[in-house]
Amino acid sequence: MSPIERTITVSFRHRIHFTRNVFGLGNSVLKEALAGDSQQPPKVLVFLDESLHKAQPGLAPQIEAWFANNLNCARLVCAPVILEGGERVKNSYFHVSEIQSQIDRYHIDRHSYVIAVGGGAVLDLVGLAAATAHRGVRHIRLPTTTLSQDDSGVGVKNGMNAFGKKNFIGTFAVPWAVINDFELLASLSPRDKRAGYIEAVKVACIRDAAFFDLIERDAAKLREFEPEAMERLIHRSAELHANHIAGSGDPFEMGSARPLDFGHWAAHKLEQISEYSIRHGEAVAIGIALDVVYARRTGFLDAASAERILKLIEDLGFEIFANELLHVDSEGSLMVLKGLEEFREHLGGRLTITLLSSIGCGFEIHEMHSSPVAASIHELEERAQRKVQARVVSMFKH
Repeated sequence: MSPIERTITVSFRHRIHFTRNVFGLGNSVLKEALAGDSQQPPKVLVFLDESLHKAQPGLAPQIEAWFANNLNCARLVCAPVILEGGERVKNSYFHVSEIQSQIDRYHIDRHSYVIAVGGGAVLDLVGLAAATAHRGVRHIRLPTTTLSQDDSGVGVKNGMNAFGKKNFIGTFAVPWAVINDFELLASLSPRDKRAGYIEAVKVACIRDAAFFDLIERDAAKLREFEPEAMERLIHRSAELHANHIAGSGDPFEMGSARPLDFGHWAAHKLEQISEYSIRHGEAVAIGIALDVVYARRTGFLDAASAERILKLIEDLGFEIFANELLHVDSEGSLMVLKGLEEFREHLGGRLTITLLSSIGCGFEIHEMHSSPVAASIHELEERAQRKVQARVVSMFKH
């Protein structure tokens, strides 16, 4: 018998909205996002990040009031379910199962909606549960951190950590909609507000030199968390990420390349080595710095461009070195180097790492040599030590 072969083509709409006070009674953004093909108001189950709930205790009642005022649009099946957030919760499947149990309890079907309001870890877990319950229920993301609004929350990936590897279990699932509400960033700590800046620097480095210039010009305002500068950064970063997902020809990463993970091979390993005391954005800042120095040392990137990137990362308030870079295993090998094999294994195929030939222009290599990596690490260490010494001298002068 002859084989049967057919091409299956599936198209998705990836919608990212920007607003303020999404649950204000006069705001129609969520109402428009919920508009579907159901003749009856669909059921909605909302999950809310615990840290956001504590920081903004009026948010949960506001969510309930919005749905009470829009009964013709959707029916909230219960009060928002509070979920623990933070990267550590991604280390146990228990949390995904807990979310799925709520989906089952309230009979959320494929014409209902699961809404996640929170940071990247909560979005990852709720997205994974929504993508696997009933083989996929409609999911709306409301990212509440700078990092999730300009990067992870506007992507199409969900996941949890397993077997000592970041995002080992996960899915690709295009959310029904993403709504970036700038008001939800108000209660973030400076550390969390800053964290998302680095993903904007990342995508500017590999895709858009003009955006890099803009971030440089806005650096002082961004360091002070000036709202308009933050919103410009978030919007353009989200747009560049969405452009890559929709236009790269590989939205579900079937190949061996992940250009949007520039700087991430070391970052993911640093998070693990530090037991997640180094947060994702902070680890990416160090990972980018490491790859920038490596590219300059190996002749791919000119010294002036490398210095611009390192200076911008520092000007935004990030450290570009952590002692975890120096940790070694029982055989004396740098532990961070294991991130290269884990990075390759995550996709399979050849190791593919994105480096820079210039600001705004990324390219791929398939091998990184341990000696220049180690030399790059020590250069970052020395730079960090000089920075500390300069601070001490400055303190004594004043």
